[in-house]
Amino acid sequence: MFGRAVFGGSVLGRISRGCALGAAGLGACALLAACSPVKAGAAAIVGNQRITVSSLDSQVSDLQAASKSADSTSLTAAEQPQAVLSWLVRFAIMDQLAAENGISVTDAQVQSGLAEIQSEAASSASSDGFSSAQALFLGNGIAPQMMTSLGQWVAQQEAYQIKVNGGKAPTTTAQTNAVTAKYNTAECQAAKSLNIQVSPQYGRIDYSTYTIVASSNLLSALPGTPSPAATTGLTPAC
Repeated sequence: MFGRAVFGGSVLGRISRGCALGAAGLGACALLAACSPVKAGAAAIVGNQRITVSSLDSQVSDLQAASKSADSTSLTAAEQPQAVLSWLVRFAIMDQLAAENGISVTDAQVQSGLAEIQSEAASSASSDGFSSAQALFLGNGIAPQMMTSLGQWVAQQEAYQIKVNGGKAPTTTAQTNAVTAKYNTAECQAAKSLNIQVSPQYGRIDYSTYTIVASSNLLSALPGTPSPAATTGLTPAC
């Protein structure tokens, strides 16, 4: 599944550091920033952005409807809200990274980023076990409503890549490795600055993959919710 971004290779390769959605977690108030309660009606608070339960529900409903139509069932009903929320949080982190580095992207760049990732998804879907590019996106928690945001996410990554490599895309292994290291640090710092809080209803953030994962203190776990199995990514590594 799509995961934390890395540079080098294809767009899909850059974002394939494995999302173990719902497979890791730990219960304790330390999982939520300083045990601060998430405001009522919020699925998560990322900086000054409030991701509402209603907006999350809308995206999940969109994902469920599209998944049914495409016969894509790789995510369970319990995993879908975590998967969608993971992407909403990632998008917010990327927006912060872009703002901190003076990066803005045009509509044309967003559309180019979307076209690029759609093309690569079409090429890799079968080998990744999906029937189509659409099924691959749905299987990774990306609802149709989120595709423009995905294109922006890709465009922002590419703009950062070019910016920190002296105005051009890296062409050597050494350049790629340097850009990757800079990106991972910038992403971590952006996430850390946002003081991300997640409603216990959905779990907690795993900073190693920027995914929302199950925590053992879920107040009302849905049937089929994976059991917490690890303590990775409790805090930003930067």
